[in-house]
Amino acid sequence: MTHHHERDAPGRASHDLPDHLRHRLSRPLPGRHAQLRLAPRPRHWPASDAVLRPAAALLLLYAHEGEWWLPLTVRVSGLRAHGGQVSLPGGRLDHPDETVAAAALREAYEEIGVAPADVDVLGALTPLPIAISGYLLHPVVGAAAQRPAFVLAPDEVDRVIEVPIARLLQPDTISWERRALSGGSKGALDVPYFDIGGARVWGATAMVLAEFIAVLEDRTSE
Repeated sequence: MTHHHERDAPGRASHDLPDHLRHRLSRPLPGRHAQLRLAPRPRHWPASDAVLRPAAALLLLYAHEGEWWLPLTVRVSGLRAHGGQVSLPGGRLDHPDETVAAAALREAYEEIGVAPADVDVLGALTPLPIAISGYLLHPVVGAAAQRPAFVLAPDEVDRVIEVPIARLLQPDTISWERRALSGGSKGALDVPYFDIGGARVWGATAMVLAEFIAVLEDRTSE
C-alpha cells in the first residue's frame, strides 16, 4: 500500500494513523462548525459553558482485520438517563483532581473493560455542551494496537456496536428524521443520525463523531 493510498482511505489500518491524529489534534480543531453538521435543529446552546459540569468520553480507535474501528455502547434501556441510547464510553469526572483523559480511560474500563494501559491517548476533540443533562463533554481520542476483549458492565451497557471508521465516512450512513419535542412542548426537531449496526446514533454522540470525521477528512487533504 502506498503512502498516498493510505491517506485516501483513513479507515484502513495504516500504522501511521495514530501519529497523524496526534499531530492533527494538537492543531486548531474544526470545532462547533463541524459539530453542528449532526446537531438536531433547532439547537439550543447553554448561555455559558461555565455552568456545566465536566464529563469525559473515549473515542477509541483499534486495528482489527485490516481496518480501524471504534466501539459505541448501547445503554441499558432501564437507566434513568439516556436509557437505550447509543453513546461513547464515558461519564462525569469523579473528583476535581481527576483529568479528562483519566476519566475517559476509567469510564471505558468500567463500562466495556478496556484496560487503560492498552490505550495510547492521542489528544482531544472540542468540548461539547449538553444542555439537557448539564454537562460539558470532553471527547478524548485514543488508539489501541488490537481489538480489546470487551467486558460489559451489565448494569450500564446492553451491547457494544463495533463501527468501521470507513463506514462513518460513507454519505449514506447519515439520515434525518422529524421528532416531536418531549415533555409536552409544542413543535418538532429535525434530527440527523448515523444508521449503524441497526441503531440510530444521534445527539451528542453524533456531534462528536461529526467533528472526528472532519478531522479525518482534513487529514486526507494534507
